Amino acid sequence: GMQSHLQALLSLYKLFCPEQVTITLPAKTKAYFKNSEGPWKAAISAVRQRNQGTSPLSQAVFLGTSQPQSRKRKWNAQLVIPASSANTNNLNEVKEKNRVYLYSTNMSFPVEQLQTFPQLLQNIQRLEFPSRMGSVLTNPLLLHYMNCVKDESIYLRLYYWMGHVFQEECTWCVVDNSNEEEFKSFLETVYKAECFLQEGFSACEEFLYKTLPLWDGFCCRPEILRLVSWIPSSNFSDLKSYLYDPLAQLFFTSSIYFKCSVLESLKELLLNWLNCNMMQVDSEFSS
Repeated sequence: GMQSHLQALLSLYKLFCPEQVTITLPAKTKAYFKNSEGPWKAAISAVRQRNQGTSPLSQAVFLGTSQPQSRKRKWNAQLVIPASSANTNNLNEVKEKNRVYLYSTNMSFPVEQLQTFPQLLQNIQRLEFPSRMGSVLTNPLLLHYMNCVKDESIYLRLYYWMGHVFQEECTWCVVDNSNEEEFKSFLETVYKAECFLQEGFSACEEFLYKTLPLWDGFCCRPEILRLVSWIPSSNFSDLKSYLYDPLAQLFFTSSIYFKCSVLESLKELLLNWLNCNMMQVDSEFSS
């Protein structure tokens, strides 16, 4: 049967080799291969070291100003990924075949050859999506394709990929991660993709709900508050527990600038909800 640990393992295989895993996996799989207590253990250890002796090293570690040892990124070499097809080893062979069978409906169309919008329209039924879903976020043509096709498997693959990146690269949850500028750039890319699609990503929503209680209100502040404005509409109890309560703790102890930034973000969130509901009403009325 489909045991939970087996589902989690298959989700990892599907992330890297989606063409090898053909079965349908649940949209939300519990992550079994992570240590969620890492940030808390690191904070407790830093407090103990500070109380036992205020050495410059322990203070630097606690304040986050020390230079951590370089770590090997596990899931991806870079956060902004260029588009590439699933079978990169056979890319030249695929190009040769496409030159010969350009109008064959059985041949897939690699994203490396997708340059213009007319090409997208002509090959929309046989477009081969990239193996690394991160490249979709920076490709307007592929974002157009997502808007038109509404393929659940595309969103599922993007959900898996973004979830792993958030888990590995969040600068205030990973103790030895100092690549704040790179993470800021990634958050900005996700925000631009959400604005293009006019909807928020479920992986981004989960990331915010899990990390806002640990957020200091300073690291990546503009990017985080922009992502808050695209949280999908849900029931008020979830929003109060996972969004309003963590922001309220920072709101009442922060500067006027932070308070105004939070209010601006919540105003944008309300406007996005109203626009989404208006589009749904218009669609129902026209049908």
